[in-house]
Amino acid sequence: MRSDCALFLDLDGTLLDLALTPTAVVVPEGLVDVLRRLHGWLHGALAIVTGRPLDDIDRLLAPLVLPVAGNHGASARLPDGSQQALAPVSALPSHWIARAQAACSQWPGTIVEPKPYSLALHYRLAPDRGPDVHALLSELARERADDYEILKAHFAFELRPRHADKGLAIERLMALAPFNGRIPIFIGDDVTDESGRVAARRLGGIGLDVADTFGGSAARVRQWLSAAATQSGEA
Repeated sequence: MRSDCALFLDLDGTLLDLALTPTAVVVPEGLVDVLRRLHGWLHGALAIVTGRPLDDIDRLLAPLVLPVAGNHGASARLPDGSQQALAPVSALPSHWIARAQAACSQWPGTIVEPKPYSLALHYRLAPDRGPDVHALLSELARERADDYEILKAHFAFELRPRHADKGLAIERLMALAPFNGRIPIFIGDDVTDESGRVAARRLGGIGLDVADTFGGSAARVRQWLSAAATQSGEA
């Protein structure tokens, strides 16, 4: 990696190993320091681009505060620290959350993860419930088919606003200092990251898939970043 790059990183499955539940993820020792050093070497041109809300990211990476595109690109904290909506989205319908919670209470092992603008249902602990989870979210999505779509993730399905994606977030950040004029590199691990990979390539950079480039291992992504931080000489 060169010092004239702009680095965009997904979180779960890319920087962090996937866990049985969203709240069970562990931030490996040394990761925050590696990100801090790379952020300095790149003169601030490092951002987290994830489906998680901004508060989650700050909690996991504390005390580091980075530019962030959260909620699948629907909202962001810009390099100047201000927060901004990046897409015309509205709050998730409350009755969708209630429907999902009622259904999952009957499906042991499934987990409801409501977010400000999207709804994820996880079935890693109940893999046979995948079709049920998909059917439920499909039913909900039909209520607002023009506004929401279903995305498949690792043992999860998520209802996400159609007008928000990680590619749009990267394009917006690349228009701002210190990202503008740099070569974008985006790393992500699943289908929700494809728009980010496409955007990075369209902007003259590189879009990397964890499975293809790092053998599906977040640990190998971390090793690559650690090597880059060491090479940078940042203390």
